[in-house]
Amino acid sequence: MAVVVIPMVGNLSDRIGRRPPVIVGALGAGILSFGYLYAISIHNVPMAVIMSILMWGVVYQGYNAVFPSFFPELFPARTRVTAMAISQNVGTMITALLPALFATVAPPGSTNIPMTVGSIAFAITAIAAIAAWTSRENSRIALNDLGNPKAVPMAEAEYAARRQSALQEAKNA
Repeated sequence: MAVVVIPMVGNLSDRIGRRPPVIVGALGAGILSFGYLYAISIHNVPMAVIMSILMWGVVYQGYNAVFPSFFPELFPARTRVTAMAISQNVGTMITALLPALFATVAPPGSTNIPMTVGSIAFAITAIAAIAAWTSRENSRIALNDLGNPKAVPMAEAEYAARRQSALQEAKNA
């Protein structure tokens, strides 16, 4: 699913901006985590598979398709790689510790595991959505202006023309 969804979301983000897909993808995946965890708790494998495909294969791709361009574009070129590498690796490390947190707050045999773990997961996705919401939009910002907080997006017509030209060059390559 993701192989189909990612290019569609990337294309959509060129039209509506980077922040909306990140926000919707994060919050949507967080909400769907309740259904996924519930399906696991009642041992309903088909429902768990469907929820997993919907959550990870479709909805989460709003976030996943856009973050590789959205986050680095928030930094000036001089610090872009370092800033992205550090933040990505710190985030991955924190994420790797989440199963330990989940097992501590909702050990096997405890009641209402889907609600407890789902609430934590949703809170984390809400933090990600708030971070995206409070970040500046970097769609339609010229390459040389990326990372500049005072950069002004180019006019839609100019952006559309540049985008079309780049797509045509890619087809001809």
